[in-house]
Amino acid sequence: MKQAQFEALHRAEWQALEGQLTLMEQGKSLGAQAGEFAAAYRRLCQQLALAESRAYASSLVERLQLLNLRAHQQLYRSRQNLGPRLLGFLLGGFPRQVRSAWRSILLASLLFYGSLLGMGLLVYLFPDLIYSLLSPQQVAKMELMYDPDASRLGPLGERGSSGDWLMFGYYIMNNIGIAFQTFAGGLLLGVGSLFFLLFNGLNIGAIAGHLLRIGYDETFLSFVVGHGAFELTAITFAGAAGLQLGGALLMPGPRSRRAALRAAAKGCIGLVCGVIFLLLIAAFVEAYWSSVTSFSAGVKYTVGGGLWLLVGVYFLLGGRQR
Repeated sequence: MKQAQFEALHRAEWQALEGQLTLMEQGKSLGAQAGEFAAAYRRLCQQLALAESRAYASSLVERLQLLNLRAHQQLYRSRQNLGPRLLGFLLGGFPRQVRSAWRSILLASLLFYGSLLGMGLLVYLFPDLIYSLLSPQQVAKMELMYDPDASRLGPLGERGSSGDWLMFGYYIMNNIGIAFQTFAGGLLLGVGSLFFLLFNGLNIGAIAGHLLRIGYDETFLSFVVGHGAFELTAITFAGAAGLQLGGALLMPGPRSRRAALRAAAKGCIGLVCGVIFLLLIAAFVEAYWSSVTSFSAGVKYTVGGGLWLLVGVYFLLGGRQR
């Protein structure tokens, strides 16, 4: 068959398919034509193969290739919008991934909370030990942040309520930076993640031990108990993801280290995305609730305990039923 005959035979079909693709690319429904699209795509593949095997003009072959590419993208693209996918991940996918990574999360939690509690106890018993980690200026700044007479707790405690959104942005940048360091440190054979877990645990523990010893326990604990459920959990999850990267590099098994690292990184994506989600919540709670002094410590302890319980129930029960 000559090219002119071939084009005349199939021109109307190509034009119809182009019209369907235009509607689909605009997000519109094909209506009654939807059932014909897959069959039209299969015929187009056959026609493209014929055009190439018969050495028809490059202009025709290129037109059919472009049409084929457009049809392929529409046929195999995800039909689910970002919103439902994100909601499905938060309701089920994230808790399931956390439970599947329980070994690395347990190890990261032992390193982080163990160093935090151990250092807190040591500083409480031996007050001068805090100066091995923090300078006198840093210690004085911490005391000022949690002074019982402060109008608002935390950094920039003298700000008005209108400045809460600035602190919200500050907390997001600061917390995500810490989490990213902890996760990316896993590329150093896991040593970086190990260092940041211990470093943050020791510093937080030292500050807690010092503030509890000088009698700032009520202001400090009422400040951290709320957002800590999300922030401290996120730090351990970021450390667990980093330890998974380091484990893949140290013990790749039968695969090459590059392949093992690629597989581990792919498995960590959901965990890291969940860490960002937790840190966004933590930043919101820290800026708009933790710093407020108009509520009694008992109220903040109750709310904080409820948030810790909520986080625990979410990761234990979330995603059990698909």
